[in-house]
Amino acid sequence: MRSPRQQSLADAIEGLGVFYLGTELDETGATTGEPVLVDARRFTTHAVCVGMTGSGKTGLLVGLIEEAALDGIPTLVIDPKGDLANVLLTFPDLAPENFEPWVDPEAARRDGISVEELAVRTAAKWSAGLAASGQSGDRIQRLREAADFAVYTPGSTSGIPLAMLASFDAPPEAILADAEARRERIESLVSSLLALAGMSAEPGTSREHVLLAAIIDHLWTTGQKVDFGTLIRTIPTPPIDRIGFLDLENFYSAGDRFQLATRLNTVAAAPGFEAWLEGEPLDVGRLLWSPSGKPRVAVVSIAHLSDAQRMAFVTLLAGQAISWMRSQPGTSSLKALFLMDEVFGYVPPVANPPSKTPILTLMKQARAYGLGVVLATQNPVDLDYKGLANAGLWFLGRLQTARDKARVLDGLEGAAASSGGSFDRARLDRLLSGLEQRRFLMHSVHGDDETLFESRWTMSY
Repeated sequence: MRSPRQQSLADAIEGLGVFYLGTELDETGATTGEPVLVDARRFTTHAVCVGMTGSGKTGLLVGLIEEAALDGIPTLVIDPKGDLANVLLTFPDLAPENFEPWVDPEAARRDGISVEELAVRTAAKWSAGLAASGQSGDRIQRLREAADFAVYTPGSTSGIPLAMLASFDAPPEAILADAEARRERIESLVSSLLALAGMSAEPGTSREHVLLAAIIDHLWTTGQKVDFGTLIRTIPTPPIDRIGFLDLENFYSAGDRFQLATRLNTVAAAPGFEAWLEGEPLDVGRLLWSPSGKPRVAVVSIAHLSDAQRMAFVTLLAGQAISWMRSQPGTSSLKALFLMDEVFGYVPPVANPPSKTPILTLMKQARAYGLGVVLATQNPVDLDYKGLANAGLWFLGRLQTARDKARVLDGLEGAAASSGGSFDRARLDRLLSGLEQRRFLMHSVHGDDETLFESRWTMSY
């Protein structure tokens, strides 16, 4: 039986087009009892979430994914650590037997209880946490009915495999006919291939990058089918005579081309490579919606991949997201979310890894198409704050060091200056210094007041 306060909260959080993120706190950290409701359209201006391990950052991201799904908004989730797949663990009955397969036997041993008893305690804890935040098993049931949930594992069959390298088919005619859009698609594709081979190559300056881009562009514009094998076989004898104003042989000799083909072929010859060719096609539209048109939470887990493989896949997927974005009509509503946890190393302030350009392109241009980008990290020092100045919302959790806090404040100050907004550094410094677990400061660069809040209990275990 709900208390009057719980019922009132439950009624308040169910507005269409608003995300319920938690409960507001005053500046002393005491709860005001007011739910924090954010207009879904705010996320078309993108969001950044920063917080150290144990800050509750993952729980906040899960809550955001849940709110989007309840509103019929699909989310493409890139999960480098494997934490966000837990969004599939939803138990409307909140029965102990639902939790039992998922509780930690080691935790039960440490507490001197059986796994069954731990499951009973966990179910009770989840029921109480949900009730305190105005939620129930009924809301979990609505979540399960509102969207499809799936875990994809590129390069592996542990989840639904994704065929990253099965086909490099030309994009739709609208993108193919747009020189800039075609160039962006080819750049991300070539950058990902070279990253997979452990080669760092700048678009437009690296000979390898320029050659591969020219080959793919020729094959696409002449209507030819392209796959990884076709591309490798084409490199020694490309169907082009010159690159820019130079003859092909002068720009990239036959011997050097053969070495490049051999290096890429080594990737194809490695044990387990066939896993990159099998599974669902890497199609953002198919990831975001089921064949019946139901919105989907597509969690793409890359925790099992090597660093080079992760970089290659993130670069390619972000590039595919740009192509999909450009095929959509303009809108001011939130149509879909592109969410990535632990972006450490993918958008650094100084280096220029292949993933950086497509991710920042999404940050700069996706708003017009209704695609919201959410990036999260526990390492604020490794974020390019100039590039992320397009983010309209910042969720700031507990930070590990004074240097981390200073870096975040520098980034916010720069973003406020570029947008013409006000910025009270001393006040934000004070608020950030007092944050505890699951407590966040929400900052908007659009002139909204900062909001302290405690994140709501997640429906997913």
